[in-house]
Amino acid sequence: MNLVKRASAAAIAVVLAAGACDSGGGEPRAAEADRVTYLTAVGAFGRESYAWVAKEKGFFAEAGIDVEIRPGAGTTENLGLLASGRAQFSANDLSAVMIVLGNGKYRADVRAVAVIQQRTLNSVTLLAATGVKTPRDLSGRTIGGVRGGAPWLLFPAYAKLAGLDASTVRWIGAEAAQMPKLLATGKVDGVGQFVVARPAVEKAAGGRPAVVLPYSDVLTDLYGNALLASTKVIREDPDLVRRFAGALLEGLVYAIGHPEESGQILRKYVPTADPATAAAEVELMEPYVRANGTAGVFEGARVARAVAILRGTGIIAGELPTADVVAFDFVTQQIR
Repeated sequence: MNLVKRASAAAIAVVLAAGACDSGGGEPRAAEADRVTYLTAVGAFGRESYAWVAKEKGFFAEAGIDVEIRPGAGTTENLGLLASGRAQFSANDLSAVMIVLGNGKYRADVRAVAVIQQRTLNSVTLLAATGVKTPRDLSGRTIGGVRGGAPWLLFPAYAKLAGLDASTVRWIGAEAAQMPKLLATGKVDGVGQFVVARPAVEKAAGGRPAVVLPYSDVLTDLYGNALLASTKVIREDPDLVRRFAGALLEGLVYAIGHPEESGQILRKYVPTADPATAAAEVELMEPYVRANGTAGVFEGARVARAVAILRGTGIIAGELPTADVVAFDFVTQQIR
């Protein structure tokens, strides 16, 4: 499925131009693929598998791109790597990106270019044995989360709209891969996770049931993850941005249509991944990708409403024009 116009086959596969042949008139040289680094939002979980799917199925290669996929470490760190030029693309929760940009960091350095999930995936996940059933039950609890990650950054806004005093909840830093284990062993009461991480949490807990408190219950109209690009790449090579976005979204569509295969592909590239758990995460992600029947393209009015929600809760202090968050011209055709 083509999602955006790809570069022509000549531009991707073979260059016939002055200097392409050697002085003896030999065969034309194949064009070199654009080499880029892409950061997942956090870690190498099933919900991130679509990037490896796009690589394995040849979607990046067809777009003339050689991509190195690295596990990300949360919004703040990912944005720093984009700003420094050590990565060109990443996936991160758009609300968390807005919080960072709205409070003055990296505003000139990054822009979102495509929607990955139409609704926020952020949540607090706990074991049912804790007895927590509502957001207000979190008072006095300890939650583990990635420092600078979306669940932690967005929690004050969630708590305010849910009627919870955020100051009564203690957050402690934890690596993403360790959070299910911390929860299973009782070292924290809950973890700031994406809702689709429930299968991994329950597996780590030996099958004990988990309870998920989705932020989307009270923070309506917020997007989930978005594809981000550095403004340097956007400025210097907009065609690369279009090709990369198209290939990644193609991988996303394929992944949610083939969750079991996606789990196996992830296992190929990340040997420690459990393909069954990864497949379950992909299945749980599907309705968030297609929440409005379509995905991929930003709606300007909705981006503005999301900024207004975050400003209204006080989590963003100043003005944040939508043009400082999203570059709207790179993906113009919805995926279905």
